[in-house]
Amino acid sequence: MASFVIEGGHRLSGEIHPQGAKNEVLQIICATLLTAEEVTVHNIPDILDVNNLIQLMRDMGVTVSKKDIDTYSFKAEKLDLSYLESDEFLKKCSSLRGSVMLIGPMVARFHKAMISKPGGDKIGRRRLDTHFIGIQNLGANFSYNAEREAYEISACELKGTYMLLDEASVTGTANIVMAAVLAKGTTTIYNAACEPYLQQLCKMLNRMGARIQGIASNLLTIEGVDELHGTEHTILPDMIEVGSFIGMAAMTKSELTIKNVSYENLGIIPESFRRLGIKLEQREDDIYVPAQETYQIESFIDGSIMTIADAPWPGLTPDLLSVLLVVATQAKGSVLIHQKMFESRLFFVDKLIDMGAQIILCDPHRAVVIGHNHAMRLRGGNMTSPDIRAGIALLIAAISAEGSSRIHNIEQIDRGYQDIERRLNAIGARITRI
Repeated sequence: MASFVIEGGHRLSGEIHPQGAKNEVLQIICATLLTAEEVTVHNIPDILDVNNLIQLMRDMGVTVSKKDIDTYSFKAEKLDLSYLESDEFLKKCSSLRGSVMLIGPMVARFHKAMISKPGGDKIGRRRLDTHFIGIQNLGANFSYNAEREAYEISACELKGTYMLLDEASVTGTANIVMAAVLAKGTTTIYNAACEPYLQQLCKMLNRMGARIQGIASNLLTIEGVDELHGTEHTILPDMIEVGSFIGMAAMTKSELTIKNVSYENLGIIPESFRRLGIKLEQREDDIYVPAQETYQIESFIDGSIMTIADAPWPGLTPDLLSVLLVVATQAKGSVLIHQKMFESRLFFVDKLIDMGAQIILCDPHRAVVIGHNHAMRLRGGNMTSPDIRAGIALLIAAISAEGSSRIHNIEQIDRGYQDIERRLNAIGARITRI
């Protein structure tokens, strides 16, 4: 098990480029199964989850070619359908959360799929009901094979219908959209997710010949087509990395420029950091964060304590709450962090408390942070990363802390962040992988 050793207390400076968006690229790669023609994808991040999915595609019989350092082509002309029922395939799916999005394209094009219960971060329950019920509404049959601990899905023909989703699940919506584009007739999805990742998927599918209307809204109308064609697609910059770099700059009192962030697709993220008192400027498509000796958390208009909570897009993505929580530990003032979606994502705060942070964990979903106003720095610590987002939050804490820290289980961080220690060391951090 690899670890990071971090020498804290060094200011950062210079420019840093965010990687391609992990949450988008997993959907896009799965969508390449919808056509027998070549699909070329640019700005693919070199991270563990994405690399595992690319290898899984190869194992399935997809012809995968690396065209450039971050560009791959996928041609799903002839799949090994027998492999898709093998124990090896099911085992790989069980360790890769994004594998659940194989269901929609497989059922749409090949009329059957088998998949084990996907794995991923240990952050609480992550329901698959939206995926399954939506695809069932299109005419697929689901059964659970208890002996193999796998779901078996089949459909002679998918038919368009109206559906109201019980939650605006991003991956659930993506799965249903990928199934519906080849279904007979018209599908209407109400309460659809409308995150930029989902918008990107729909735009790519339309370039492939799909007919999707309502993109960027929560009401999608999809007119099914007989087949899709090849295309090219470029992945957006990762908004979670952009937010993470803003947080690092604030915590270390650093001047930093984050390059090519696709600002128009960041939504409420810049404003959420401004609520913590952090100054930042949009400079064309870059974000400039000036060095700040202090930053003060805003209060609501009536003077009550600021609350920052996640919500479906265009609300705040839950993936950034861990970073915002860490950043608040050195702010002036107090804030309530409310993680609504996952019941275990705040459990990493005990590690921050050990480092000297003043945090009250109210329950699995809420934590009150009393900021130090940089009057008392966090202490270096010895900790283990429980999941991807907590891992990057702990790394931010360690970079800003006094003394040396060690973070174990950094494979979790590698799943979501490309070559992170090299990129951060290039702007002044001191991180060693051991």
